Amino acid sequence: MKSKIKKFYTWAIVILLVVFAIFIYWKYYFTFSEGNRAGLLQKFSKRGQVFKTWEGEMILSSVRSSQNVALASEKFLFSVTDKDVAGKLSHLEGSFVTLHYTEKNGKLFWRGDTEYFVDSVTAVKNE
Repeated sequence: MKSKIKKFYTWAIVILLVVFAIFIYWKYYFTFSEGNRAGLLQKFSKRGQVFKTWEGEMILSSVRSSQNVALASEKFLFSVTDKDVAGKLSHLEGSFVTLHYTEKNGKLFWRGDTEYFVDSVTAVKNE
């Protein structure tokens, strides 16, 4: 009888660990969506109290004036984990760029402040 109880608890613990591992993967590493966003790179900085992460802010404009200024806009906040991409972005502040991003279901404090992670950047030539 004791061996059956021991076997039950062993299997219960194994199943709970597997379910927990699947949940962690789904919440923090599974890519929920990916795509591109284009706009004016307004701010890009390395920040944090203990874990320094690269964080950016881009203005997504739907209407531009004749002076190439965004009129109707919303902000796109993102994080960057790749140092090469961070280097490119730091030189493109104030420029129009297209970013490729992946969106995760959750965020980890050592990876960034947002669920959006940028993995490549392209400068857009002004018209």
